Order: sequence, then C-alpha cells, then structure tokens
Amino acid sequence: MHVLARTDDVINCAGHRLSSGAIEEVLSAHPDVAECAVIGAADQLKGQVPVGLLVLSANATTTPDRVVADVVAAVRAEVGPVAAFRDAVVVEGLPRTRSGKTLRGVIQRIADGEPYTLPGTIEDEAPVGMVAAALATIGYPREQRECGG
Repeated sequence: MHVLARTDDVINCAGHRLSSGAIEEVLSAHPDVAECAVIGAADQLKGQVPVGLLVLSANATTTPDRVVADVVAAVRAEVGPVAAFRDAVVVEGLPRTRSGKTLRGVIQRIADGEPYTLPGTIEDEAPVGMVAAALATIGYPREQRECGG
C-alpha cells in the first residue's frame, strides 16, 4: 500500500474517488508541462469534476491547445474514462505561498464561484487573477442549474 495524495486532494466524481495527485502525475509527464495543479470543481450532475491548470516550460515546443489535448488524452488512457477529465487550461503561473505550497483551495473556490480570502503568506497575488481569467475561458465558474431547468 502507498499513499497517492492527501485525503483532501480526493475528487468525488460521480461516486468515484479520484486522486488529484495521480492526475497531476500524468499531466506533469508531458514534456512541455513545467508544473501543474488539479482541483475538483463543483458539477451539478457529477458532484465534482477534475480541472487541470498547466504551466508550460519556457522552452515548450507544442502549442497550448495541443498540450491541453495531449494531457486530456493521456489522463483518459492512464487513469481511465472514469476520471471524466476534459477541462484543462494553460496559465502563466500558479498562486503559491512563500513556502511554495500551491493554493489549491483558492483555485477551487475561484472555479466554484465561491468567495475566497488570500492567506497572508501568499507569494504574489498576480497569478490569482490570471488563474481566474484562464478558468473563465473554459467556462468556470459554471452556472449551476436545477435539474430540468
């Protein structure tokens, strides 16, 4: 037995428990991805769906759209279709604390359209706005509708 990720990094997608760490491992294997983060965004039908944020390496040779298509296909092949991984976006940087911890909770609240507060230990606030703008380009936060509405 081995631990893939912290328990708060588990995404509950249609009753399946997915490890954000396992998905991040697949994303980071792409040669043009320098760093990445995966969060579970709220979904009316499935509960949560995984959403990836990708920071490309400085010497990336592939277009951002192609990298996104590549990682979506890789997650489907390696984790399986049960992951329902369809949404990823390229960002310039990830919001981090001064100690280097990615602010996944803040990113998740942005994706869910919930209020958030930035910790006093944030390294730079600029990536927060960039992440929000990038998530908006792929439709986050989603408008939540009642069934049949």
